[in-house]
This record gives sequence, C-alpha cells and structure tokens, in this order.
Amino acid sequence: MEKKTTEIKIENKMGTMPVRQLLVNMAWPAILSMTINALYNVVDSIFVAQVSEDALTAVSIVNPIQMLIIALSVGSGVGINSLISRRLGAGRQEEADQAASTGVRIGLMNYIFFFVVGLILTVPFVSSYAQKGTYIYEAACVYMRIICIGSLFLNVQVVLEKILQSTGNMIAPMICSLTGAIVNIVLDPILIFGLAGMPRLGVTGAAIATVTGQLCGMCVGTFIVINGEHLVSIKIKGFKLNWNTVVDIYRVGLPSIIMQSIGSLMLILYNMILVAYSTTAVAVLGIYFKIQSFVFMPVFGLNQGAMPIMGYNYGARDKKRLMDTYKEGLRIALIVMGLGTLIFQLFPSELLKMFDASAEMLRIGIPALRIISICFLPAAFGIISSTMFQATGHGMLSLFASLLRQLFGILPLAYVLIRIGGVTLSWASFPLAEIIGLTYSAIMMVHLYNKEIVNL
Repeated sequence: MEKKTTEIKIENKMGTMPVRQLLVNMAWPAILSMTINALYNVVDSIFVAQVSEDALTAVSIVNPIQMLIIALSVGSGVGINSLISRRLGAGRQEEADQAASTGVRIGLMNYIFFFVVGLILTVPFVSSYAQKGTYIYEAACVYMRIICIGSLFLNVQVVLEKILQSTGNMIAPMICSLTGAIVNIVLDPILIFGLAGMPRLGVTGAAIATVTGQLCGMCVGTFIVINGEHLVSIKIKGFKLNWNTVVDIYRVGLPSIIMQSIGSLMLILYNMILVAYSTTAVAVLGIYFKIQSFVFMPVFGLNQGAMPIMGYNYGARDKKRLMDTYKEGLRIALIVMGLGTLIFQLFPSELLKMFDASAEMLRIGIPALRIISICFLPAAFGIISSTMFQATGHGMLSLFASLLRQLFGILPLAYVLIRIGGVTLSWASFPLAEIIGLTYSAIMMVHLYNKEIVNL
C-alpha cells in the first residue's frame, strides 16, 4: 500500500491561496459528502419508520452505539489530521509520513474494540431499554451486532479520509463518502422491503445496507491511496510502529474521541430519562438527531476544511492566515445554523411527518424541535472554536467544552426539568447547556489568543 509522494511540496496551497477561496475549496467537498451522509441516515430512518414505530424505536436505541463508533474513528482521525498538517506546515516531512502510516494501524485497532462490543455487550445494552422477547428487543439486538461487527470498513475509511484531508485533498474523501452513501440509499429499500427479488429483512436489511455502503467507501478510499500521488507516504510493509507518534496523535485525538463519545453517552442517559415517561419520546429524540444532522453536518464539513488550514498556518507561524480562517469559518457556520433554526421553527410538523409520525409523536415532537433548535446559533461558535483548539494542538480545551455542555449541562438540566414540567420542558436543557458551552469557549479563545497566537 506504499505510494508515491508528490514532489510539489514547497508551494502548499494552505500557505499561499487567499483564505476565503481556500476555505471554500477545502470545505465544499466535505460539506457535500457529510450532507449526503446525513441524507442517507435520514432516509434509513424514514424507511425503517414505514416498517413500524417499534422498528424506529429499535434503531433509535442503537443510535448511540453508532455515534460511539463514529466518535472513535473520527476522533482518532482528527488527531491524525492535526498532527500531519502541523508537521507539513513545519516542514517535517518524515514525521508527517510516520503519522499517516501510524493512522492506518489505529483504524484497525479501533475495529477490534467494536468487534468485541458487538459480540459481548449487545444483549446487556439492549436489555436496559427493552424487555426480552419483544420486537423492539430482538430488532435492536440484530441491528447492533451487524453494525458493530461490520465496523471495520467505517474505521478504515475514516482514517484514510482524514489522512487525505490533512494534505489539502478534499475531493478524494468526498468521493469515498458519496460512494458509501449512495450504495446505502440504493440498498435500503431493496433490503428493508424485499424489492428486486430480495427477501424482506426490515431492520436487519437497514443494518446490512449500512455496512455494505461502508465497505464500498473503504474500497474506494484504499484504491485512491494506493494509486494516487499525495503529500504524505503511507507504508504497510516494513513499518515499525512509533509509540511517540501514537502519543502525539492522541494528544489531540483522545480529547476529540472523548468529546464525541460524550454525545453518545449523553444520548444513552437521556434516553434512560425519557423511557420512564414515554417510549415515543425516545423515538422523537432519535428523529431529532437524524434531522439536525442536515444542519450540523455542513458545519462539521466546514470544520474539516478549516482544520488543516489552521493547523498548517499555526505550524508555519502565520497569525493572519490562522485568524482569517477562524473568522471566515465562524461567519459561514452562523449563516448555516441560522437557516437551520428557521426551518426547525417554521416546519416542525412537516419534518416529523417524513417519519410517519403518529399523533402522539407530533404532540411530543413539535415543541421538541422548536425548543432544541434554539441551541443551533451558540453551537456554531462552539464548533468553530473547537476546531481552532484542535488545530493548534489543544484538544483538551475542546474536551472541557463538551463536558460542560453535555455532561455537566444537558443531563443534569434534563433530569431536573423533566420533573418540574415533564418531557416538553426537558428539551430546554439543550439550549441552556449550549449557552454554558459558548461562555467557556469564548473565555478559552481569548486565553489561547493572548498566550500563543498573538506571538506567532
């Protein structure tokens, strides 16, 4: 899998192209691919909802585990991306190659963890939400096992995408993501409803379609890495793992993993709070996280485009380009989040009806979407600030922001509010917690600027 390294390294576009043009060029492929990924997640749930509300609830129960798989793979990839881009910016080519080669090994190690989770922890996890022998229980168990045991493809695909993104190549990762998403969307109705001569598999079909799409995305990524010319070289044979490089990767990657895993843990515990009041509320929260991905995924795509630019220019000690990238990213994120807020405020009923919402789901879901979406604008500032923290090697600052928002914020607030005013009032925990996170991020940005950036 060793490949050629391009000779054109000196005039890296991340240090020369005008910032606005560069950010747009870097971000749009990631925005497109992540939006398509959000689409296939929503389509997946729309098809499952047509099977039954119980089927949708089963998938919603497993959703935090899927988020955890993504958290580990993407979080590791963030560390890899940050280290490679900083090393390239500082002109340390050999260390950048070392980080890329180490990243592939990390992807394989991540898979082993989730393979064990799928085999051993499926039954105890699902049992905490559904009674054994029920349709929800059986469907959730099958779905979780397939997703975990088949997670090899996603873990490797994400690592390859992050390596390519760190060098400024955003088109190839987009192609990988689009391939997986398109395959998933095509296979979903065929396998769920038994079209084209296939058996009707229901929730099982949705899981198989997801894993098959990930397999195709990984294959495309592997082909591109082997046959293309890139700014880093990946070695498979004769490579000796350097544990110092692993430590450097996880200085940024581990806080990112924990930060994203907190979202999964938050959803697991929030579902436990809700299930005592209404299983429909669990399905509503699952629907919200599917729909909100259309708003957040473009901003996360912007994040992916901005991070290597920030990391490169931080390594190159170019303060102006670093801060210009931050300001442009924040401006775009606020526009996207503002539009998302308007849609959630004006059309909550229409959004829920895409999932064959019952009268009870509409009763719970309409106020839920309107209240939770208030958090979108403050979240924009938090996401772009976290990008700056990670790109400059300060992943712990991002971690603490997530802890404040999702463990010390959302869950305690939800626990209290649901007892004061029921399920509807509990949704206010989202915007309240986001305001807490915004305050912390603003303070830390000022601290980072005064301590390090101003001296570049």
